[in-house]
Amino acid sequence: MTIILDAMGSDDYPGPEIQGALDAARDFGEEIILVGNEELIGSRLAELNKSGLPVRIVHAPDVLEMTDKPVDGARKKPLNSMAVGLELVKTGQGSAFVTAGNTGGAMFNGLRTLGRIKGVQRPGLTAVFPTKTGFCAVVDIGANADCRPEFLVQFAIMGSLYAEKLLNIAEPRVGLLSNGEESMKGNQLVKDTFPLLQTAPINFIGNVEAKELFQGKVDVVVTDGFTGNVLLKSSEAVARLLIDSLKKELTSKFIYKLGAALAKPAFGNLKKMMEPEEIGAAPLLGIDGLVFVGHGRSNARAIYSAIRIARQAVQSDLLEAMRGAIQSNLSSPE
Repeated sequence: MTIILDAMGSDDYPGPEIQGALDAARDFGEEIILVGNEELIGSRLAELNKSGLPVRIVHAPDVLEMTDKPVDGARKKPLNSMAVGLELVKTGQGSAFVTAGNTGGAMFNGLRTLGRIKGVQRPGLTAVFPTKTGFCAVVDIGANADCRPEFLVQFAIMGSLYAEKLLNIAEPRVGLLSNGEESMKGNQLVKDTFPLLQTAPINFIGNVEAKELFQGKVDVVVTDGFTGNVLLKSSEAVARLLIDSLKKELTSKFIYKLGAALAKPAFGNLKKMMEPEEIGAAPLLGIDGLVFVGHGRSNARAIYSAIRIARQAVQSDLLEAMRGAIQSNLSSPE
């Protein structure tokens, strides 16, 4: 397979993208195409790729910056690296597209170039959260700030399939994020969605609070993009606070340093579980193609992880399974 990587996506582009692509090409032995400004990428890639790993460049002169508005930016910069990269996927030159760039830009360009899976009303951005017992997929985490109940039903079906295919969970437990477990709890969106999920072709377990997510009592959590994005960023901030605070305390006294040295492997495993770069990227489920969006602060490790998860999606035939599930269970007015 060939993975298409937006070389102009991260805050520090193209450095993390180049190094992440080379590391992935070395470990996976498959071609990676870097899409971006060839003049900016070429010399750095040549300097780092002395062993001739299968990484090449496709030129895209324009860059969608984080500050660009998705629609205006894409129209003013038609040859941006996202648009060019997604066109490579559309024409069969790549199996999946990965970017650490503007989420709105990825959504707009993905819809314009690849379209929606037939039957999908809104694509949902999916994040994988670490839990006490493994992982949990959360949909939506930022693609749709305002949602209707039927959107959340589609998120639930797509998220359930993603958890089954990528997280290897049989019959994933799906919960609706709310401020209480009782069916009458929640805002109007949650109350209207609850009965629809009860009849959906999923393993719906009811409303869940955020604490159930992290305790591992649910495998898929469904919510609107506004709430999901707040949940995601709050969780990342708390994880960073815990890691930084623990590091500060363990280096504050000599005796603590001795204990820290003995427990270093355990702390390393904890950090690895909590660091977002181990997950790498979130899929835009519902786009008629495999599109993964990483964090703007992605480093080379995060880019590597994003490529790895994109490969897994290709290998598990996620897109074809998603098409089949949607067309079997959902309908959407065009």
